[in-house]
Amino acid sequence: METPTRADAAYEALRRAIIEQALAPGAKLREDEIGAHFGVSRTLARAALSRLQSEGLVDAQRKRVATVASPSVEEARAIFEVRRCLERETVRLVVERWSPEMAARLLAHVDEEDEAARRGDAAAAGRLAGEFHIVLAGLTGNPLLARYVSEVVSRSSLILAVHGRPHQSDCATAEHRGVIAALAARDADRAAALMAAHLAAVTARALPETPTAPATLSDVLARYAG
Repeated sequence: METPTRADAAYEALRRAIIEQALAPGAKLREDEIGAHFGVSRTLARAALSRLQSEGLVDAQRKRVATVASPSVEEARAIFEVRRCLERETVRLVVERWSPEMAARLLAHVDEEDEAARRGDAAAAGRLAGEFHIVLAGLTGNPLLARYVSEVVSRSSLILAVHGRPHQSDCATAEHRGVIAALAARDADRAAALMAAHLAAVTARALPETPTAPATLSDVLARYAG
């Protein structure tokens, strides 16, 4: 296994800061400041930003200071559409490979989510809630699928930062435990249905409601007349 470099450390720190919303969408990411902090050249700092750009977390246009990405509603909807497809296949593959060791790993992760919520660390709880899906995808044995799930989950965290509404973290952990129970029962249909319901709830928190057309004068008067 390769030893992580300072450039890797810069990438991981920036990624976590973005996912935990410590760096807000639109925040400037100056190469010289990143390089000085991590003791790397501007070239390596730029490489870390490029990795984050490839994952959709950073906007880095030529000759402009890189910024934390700020996805539009249209981009957000597309990301969640892809995520639903990927996670449906994830559940199916995990059921095929299921083992008690997988249950232990997933339950330990959810315990971490609960602990973060108990100590009031909303940023860590949110990050861990997303990482549950990444851990689950890693159990499929398909590294390409795991990579794509990791990317859409990270982008989902950014979408929540831009468009999301507050929610109770214990809802997410309860939903995660429900998925684990269905996987342990080797019930692929139930696991897929629970995952779909969970992602529908995440999507509802992440995307703004579709605005309704303003009421006309006649509509308003009809409610008050008589």
